[in-house]
Amino acid sequence: MGPLAGLKVIEIAGIGPGPMCAMLLADLGATVLRIDRTAPSGLGFERPLRMNLLLRNRPALPLDLKRPDCIELVLRLCEQADALIEGFRPGVMERLGLGPEVCLARNPRLVYGRMTGWGQEGPLSQAAGHDINYIALTGALHAIGRAGAPPTVPLNLVGDFGGGSLYLAFGLMSACWEAQRSGRGQVVDAAIVDGTASLMTQFHGMRAAGLMSHERGANFNDGGAPFYDVYACADGRYISVGPIEGKFFVDLLNRIGIDPASVPRQMDQAGWAATRAQLEETFLTRSCDEWCTLLEGTDACFAPVLTLDEAPEHPHLKARGTYVEIDGLVQPAPAPRFSRSIPETPRPPEPPDASRAEEYLADWLPAAEVAALRAGGVFG
Repeated sequence: MGPLAGLKVIEIAGIGPGPMCAMLLADLGATVLRIDRTAPSGLGFERPLRMNLLLRNRPALPLDLKRPDCIELVLRLCEQADALIEGFRPGVMERLGLGPEVCLARNPRLVYGRMTGWGQEGPLSQAAGHDINYIALTGALHAIGRAGAPPTVPLNLVGDFGGGSLYLAFGLMSACWEAQRSGRGQVVDAAIVDGTASLMTQFHGMRAAGLMSHERGANFNDGGAPFYDVYACADGRYISVGPIEGKFFVDLLNRIGIDPASVPRQMDQAGWAATRAQLEETFLTRSCDEWCTLLEGTDACFAPVLTLDEAPEHPHLKARGTYVEIDGLVQPAPAPRFSRSIPETPRPPEPPDASRAEEYLADWLPAAEVAALRAGGVFG
């Protein structure tokens, strides 16, 4: 089930973008085996396992990677794998004896995915960091925020998950596709700074063309333009409008009772303040629900600003099945959609469990070999 059925991936336990990438692959049908720690990581933000949603849809086998027999087991698994995901600082996997040269020697077709913030090389490659630092260095953070205010931290969507997880997943699939033709694996160096810089490609072009200012809140898609922003309603909730195209902007104005002739030219920045004042005053006259009744489903480019709890209840997202309920928790369904190879509903996160090693390794190694590993104490 799913377009990635048959793809076998080893995930070396990490946090953030690595698990997100593994989840994406598993959601689309890949067989992912997570090699987990034998003791709690102590990384913070601990929560009940069933709520650690990035760990869904794959089993976790705890192994002590300081033990040579456990390292040998991972290398045996590499012989059967299409890809491996790791997210340590550069050099850690090499010191464990699981670096790409060793793993590729065991399986020349293996695609070895490396997830880091700064990359495998460069002056900062050994420095600690997190999403906020990576997007700061690439100019993305500077560009996000209101006029006259400090940069706005956009959760960890832009760096960890946008520039990290998605680029690693795309890189892995690209390398697996190439390996089908060449018979050779390779290393995928997925640095969050590289992925985030790539996400900013359009804005580099706009800056070069003189269409984008370094000043926050002064551009058409950063909240500077009155026709691409959020507005408060009479009930304190917010709505979003984004009619960039002229005909859609006119449609919005007509529907909310503003004569288009009374508004300055849409792309004349000198008139943006006056237009914003009219829109702010108008949107404050009705509640969010009233604006939804008037504007949803039209060409006004409109949507209410919903919370995480409200989003799954919206009629459009319910009709599409954008969210699913798994183990009593509402969460996003696998994406994107496929017309034929439709993935199964994801399974809830499973705890690391050495007692189920035989079950977890059934698709990877012969039963007799797993039994010998059990007898040898590899599983604790």
